[in-house]
Amino acid sequence: MSVKPVTTVEYGGELDDAVEQISALLRHDYGISHRAAALMLLQGDEEILEQMEAKEPELLPRIEDIVVRTQAAYRDPLRYAITIARQHAASRIVSRTTSPPTRQSSRVRRMADRLLMTPLTGVPVLLLVLYFGLYKFVGQFGAGVLVNLLERRLFDAHVGPWATRLVEHILPWPVLTSLIVGDYGIITLGVKYAVAIILPIVATFFLVFAIIEDSGYLPRLAMLIDRLFKHIGLSGRAVIPMVLGFGCDTMATMVTRVLETTRERIIATLLLALAIPCSAQLGVLLALLSRRPLGLAIWAGVVGLVFLLVGFLAARLMPGQPPSFYMEIPPLRLPSLSNVLAKTYARVEWYFLEVFPLFVLASVVIWVGQLTHLFQLALALLEPVVKFIGLPPQAAVAFLFGFFRRDYGAAGLYDLNTAGALNGNQLVVAMVTMTLFLPCIAQLLMMYKERGAKVALTITALIFPFAFGVGYLLNAVLTGLGVRV
Repeated sequence: MSVKPVTTVEYGGELDDAVEQISALLRHDYGISHRAAALMLLQGDEEILEQMEAKEPELLPRIEDIVVRTQAAYRDPLRYAITIARQHAASRIVSRTTSPPTRQSSRVRRMADRLLMTPLTGVPVLLLVLYFGLYKFVGQFGAGVLVNLLERRLFDAHVGPWATRLVEHILPWPVLTSLIVGDYGIITLGVKYAVAIILPIVATFFLVFAIIEDSGYLPRLAMLIDRLFKHIGLSGRAVIPMVLGFGCDTMATMVTRVLETTRERIIATLLLALAIPCSAQLGVLLALLSRRPLGLAIWAGVVGLVFLLVGFLAARLMPGQPPSFYMEIPPLRLPSLSNVLAKTYARVEWYFLEVFPLFVLASVVIWVGQLTHLFQLALALLEPVVKFIGLPPQAAVAFLFGFFRRDYGAAGLYDLNTAGALNGNQLVVAMVTMTLFLPCIAQLLMMYKERGAKVALTITALIFPFAFGVGYLLNAVLTGLGVRV
């Protein structure tokens, strides 16, 4: 029996009339069909409104009048009514094209869903995922075993010395030599950090994330934390950019588009910039603190408290209504090996294309800064601030690196710790402050693109003193209580 395909969703009554009226008014090209543009206008989409204001501003009053009259016919927001109609249409398509699961498999799936989405059982499952996925696999294997193999046994023992001898032989000019193989050279610092330290951490995180994503666990995690996120002005949907932030905060800032309101997007952007470490930074952190369980617990407690407290205050200070939340829950399944490998490969490829050049650029900028003495000036300004939170002056270099890339700064702390320049307390204070430190250049640019200059600069101006203030308080508390990590 052939099934007639459903190509147009019927919204019924006033909504269908409103879609037809707005579609008939539109004359310019918006990159999508006029029907789709009309639906976006009914939902108050900001981007399509901005385009209309630029192309057909004379239509705005008429369209606003249609939206107001249509909304008066519905108890719920039009966005919600449109979504529900689409859900019903999707359900009709599914019922015509798929077979229902057997009663036994359906019962098992419902039980699994309850276990994952009920706090009493869902939280322990989440902790197990974090422990084995992030702590053991990314932190110990990726940032420990793989980084040790690539950095010490391959790069420090063979690649670095060989590259230094080759460049010094080819280029007799010390200024150019220092650009490529100096203390902050493209190869000896940029390539080393990007390939030998950061790449294995990023790759292992992307592998874990692909497994979580392909299994269907992510939407259930969103349902689990929805109630908690409501207190910080977000809905469970915000778990998507927040989890992506553990991969790359720049990419996650762009993904905040999935959130329903401008208020949610600003709060999510603030929390991503402040308290979500990217995968490379997190991996280095786990590697440094894996042998200091107390230090890791202190870091997690302080950063988690900051995340909740800042979110709670932002939700109270920013105007707007609490967000609603609905999400399609796909069935749980065993991750497909081909899917997991394809997603991991695509994200590692993205890392090389988008992030690796930034490491090279950072080395060049530092080299220029050294020649012009601007680098030394910046360090001189940062050293008193670093001493203020109880760290040695040489830690200023890591924080300056952190502005170029957060993971770049974390790798700098990794080198300091390897050299024995940090004790346990200093390491914890440094990692907490680095986690809360300014967003990197790439994330700052993405914030500017997504939220505008005013929001991006305000967030940046708030974060810098806040991060070092928390670092100072943490150092004072640890010292005052006599804690030794």
